[in-house]
Amino acid sequence: MANNFSFQIYAATADLPESWDEVAVDNIFLQNHYLQVLESSAPTNMQCFYIGIFEDSDLIGVALSQYLDLNKLESFGERDKCMKTYVRNFIFKNLASHVLFLGNNMITGQNGYAFSKTVDFKSISDLLLDCARSITTYFKEKGIKIHIVSFKDFYQHCSDELKNYGFKAVYEFKTQPNMIFELPESWQNHEAYIGAFSKKYRDQYKRAHKKADGIAIRELSFEEITTYEERIYELYHHVAKNAPFNTFFLAKNHFSVFKKHCGDRFRLTGYFWEEKLIGFHSLLLNGDVLETYFLGYDDQIQKEKMLYLNMLYNMTQFGIENQFKKIIFGRTALEIKSSIGAEPVMMSGFIYHTNAWVNRLLPKVFPKLEPTLTWQQRHPFK
Repeated sequence: MANNFSFQIYAATADLPESWDEVAVDNIFLQNHYLQVLESSAPTNMQCFYIGIFEDSDLIGVALSQYLDLNKLESFGERDKCMKTYVRNFIFKNLASHVLFLGNNMITGQNGYAFSKTVDFKSISDLLLDCARSITTYFKEKGIKIHIVSFKDFYQHCSDELKNYGFKAVYEFKTQPNMIFELPESWQNHEAYIGAFSKKYRDQYKRAHKKADGIAIRELSFEEITTYEERIYELYHHVAKNAPFNTFFLAKNHFSVFKKHCGDRFRLTGYFWEEKLIGFHSLLLNGDVLETYFLGYDDQIQKEKMLYLNMLYNMTQFGIENQFKKIIFGRTALEIKSSIGAEPVMMSGFIYHTNAWVNRLLPKVFPKLEPTLTWQQRHPFK
């Protein structure tokens, strides 16, 4: 490979080079303790690979890859029941059940790779494509045919650069935007945030806050997460299976394993009504970026108490009071997230099918499989 770059693929975190976290220092989603979470409590249909990128003998880059077997999935999502959904599910079961991701399919954002030095985009393009081919060959030798290879998520300037090189031959797709809240430095407390709302959205905040009166909200310790593990999973699973589309479901011990490995960098907050856990949200502290993670709730109480909206406000309050520069709210629920201040940022992915005939059809077929996106962006500030 040009520039003396090479890569090594690892199947276990115990085998990673000692300097791994020095390279991944700016992104918790590529650091050893998070990778150990994936290793210990990945979804049952997922297998992770960890990629070390070397210049001569020096580790200068790290990356993550995930293989998903969609045949093991209990459901692709139960919310939308229409012909497009049935067709999409049939295609995924029969033509795309073995999927390889270069990147992290469990979160939204550009978290697939990191380098400790500047590397040109041609080399990045070559490395990512070569890694995908290498892992595809590994599975072929085990008798498993990879159908789909996907590279996710890239901000626009990165995808534009990659398209100048090897990715120009790979189909680029755009899905729902990533909802990101850039927090002004002038907001030193929660009151400044509420004061910035226009009257309509300040009234919305007051109404939601009043609806949640009587709900006890507290951060849960590792011991408490373990105690409430079954209930936490039940609440998560209810939300997940009612999403428009799923490629995985978390393991039941995922949240306790996360807390064990990541400690104070992982926060899970419980919502209690009459001493019963009725909802939770989780956050990951990623440098000066606050990453929202999975949540769950009792659907009936959610509607009555405006629980989801209150969770969004509470996560924002945490971000402001702890002086994060931005909050990543991810995809889904775009309109309500925009109503609390998050704004859409388009991201791209790249995808190809290993069958040349099917791959030629991707530009025509893929857009028809995407759920129809209709939403109105809200502008809550004065």
